[in-house]
Amino acid sequence: MSITHFNQIGVVVIGRNEGDRLVKCLKSIQSTTDAIVYVDSASVDSSVLNASNLGVNVLNLNMQLPFTAARARNAGFEHLMALYPEIVFVQFVDGDCEVVDGWVPIAVDFLSSHQEFAIVCGRRRERFPGSSVYNFQCDLEWNTSVGETKACGGDFLARVDHFKAVGGFNDQLIAGEEPELCVRLRNAGWKIQRINADMTWHDANILRFGQWWKRNVRAGHAYAEGYALHGAKPEQHKKKEVLRALLWGGVLPFSFLAFALLSCWSVAIFLLLIYLVQFFRLRTRFSGHIFANRLALLMLLAKFAELQGVLMFGKNRLFGRKARIIEYK
Repeated sequence: MSITHFNQIGVVVIGRNEGDRLVKCLKSIQSTTDAIVYVDSASVDSSVLNASNLGVNVLNLNMQLPFTAARARNAGFEHLMALYPEIVFVQFVDGDCEVVDGWVPIAVDFLSSHQEFAIVCGRRRERFPGSSVYNFQCDLEWNTSVGETKACGGDFLARVDHFKAVGGFNDQLIAGEEPELCVRLRNAGWKIQRINADMTWHDANILRFGQWWKRNVRAGHAYAEGYALHGAKPEQHKKKEVLRALLWGGVLPFSFLAFALLSCWSVAIFLLLIYLVQFFRLRTRFSGHIFANRLALLMLLAKFAELQGVLMFGKNRLFGRKARIIEYK
């Protein structure tokens, strides 16, 4: 990466109470550029002080307004552009991640030589996958296919002009803002690419079932919110995810209860067998993994949590209520 590219790169980091993880995050990116903005969302630890001591520009997010990660990222981007208007590329990263050494030059080189792409992302890896089955599942979840893709996660490098052209993130979304951004970018004629390169190390720190459940409730809410925005043809954004949550988390179990109450045991048992077959099918997918049985069970249980999120979105929309952020840490 040339000196010219160095001067064209900016970074937006968001976080709240990330402690030492934030320090590691900021140090991991400082060799790439001086144009870094950290957006803090009312931390009560030493996050703001630590960022300031590292010479990073700190923006305290206005918490009088409803918080969303999308709003924090947008605010950080606007502040970054005010300080460094010459920026051409922006790397977004969460404060619980470390950027892999060498990632940004690789990403910049890709966008520089592929003008039709607006975003490039790589492999996000879990720092401690063996700490819990939940962390391990996160690491598997992030291992998506290399090549042109429909969406990215929370860490990615984007062209500033393209990001501006579509209005940045939708700051009304409490989750799922990155895939929704990608929908609008693709509809505008640009492409998203995942390359075969390590991008970030992430510390999920999900050690309890309750945390995992809330994370999946948030996912279900994001599916429903995304479907409400872009669910029509041809995009049909998050349609499959919403239908799966409704089927596995709602239709099948309620059908089982209905047939059981009517003493139609043959049908009720058949419905239970569907779950059993699905469990073994999922277990086969995870064959060889140390958490194979638990991963298969979690995949089934996740649909119930996702359904909760879908119904939460539907209820809020029906009564005109503003959804609140769903936090699992």
